[in-house]
Amino acid sequence: QLQLVESGGGLVQPGGSLRLSCAASGFTLDYYVIGWFRRAPGKEREGVSYISHSGGNTNYADSVKGRFTISRDNAKNTVFLQMNNLKPEDTAIYYCAAGQYFGLDSRLYNSWGQGTQVTISS
Repeated sequence: QLQLVESGGGLVQPGGSLRLSCAASGFTLDYYVIGWFRRAPGKEREGVSYISHSGGNTNYADSVKGRFTISRDNAKNTVFLQMNNLKPEDTAIYYCAAGQYFGLDSRLYNSWGQGTQVTISS
């Protein structure tokens, strides 16, 4: 059974950094495109970033470009999301998901983690 587990969330001040991890079990991560999504209170789920199977293709939502970096370590079966210069509007539950196609549309992904809370506040 495909399972994804996010970790690394927490409470940080504006301008701070966090590194989220998405660990896979039950399957080999390098067969999948991995996306990061977030859902802020009162808002719809938003695609944040994705990374291709090999890591050679990445993309980001405009709201996080230049601040977030996605990467993967297939040997560790883990994908990372480095988040720098965090803003209060980045506050959300962050989810990783696995799929077969590139894109920031959540409908492209069919296996999801439980999420990790990120809160940006002074």
